[in-house]
Amino acid sequence: MQDVSRLAAWLAGTDIGLLELRTPEGTLRLGRRGDDVVELPQDEEEIEPVPVKAPSLGVFLHGHPLATAPLARIGARVEAGQTVGLLKIGPLLLPVAAPQAGIVDGVHVADGAAVGYGTPLLDLHPL
Repeated sequence: MQDVSRLAAWLAGTDIGLLELRTPEGTLRLGRRGDDVVELPQDEEEIEPVPVKAPSLGVFLHGHPLATAPLARIGARVEAGQTVGLLKIGPLLLPVAAPQAGIVDGVHVADGAAVGYGTPLLDLHPL
């Protein structure tokens, strides 16, 4: 229990939204509820990730061309409607928004890749 408290205190000082540790003895999940870090219950079923799909065809960009940081990193918590990437269509940059709040679980498309309408760009683990 002391180790769980220590991990929760460490997690509170970061911007990590979900920490899952799997061992032969079981799985420990820590996540954020508001400003608090709490132990999350173990679900019988695995929660399916929510795909964020391309709203149009274009070139997918992880971040703005004039910025060095991506808009959403794996493990980052995002809110519904938050911009998680950009689609470049000619000179236009169209924001790609998260359909719901969640933790970025995976990125399917490389920065600068051409995508079509409905292409899965990244996955969100629902909160």
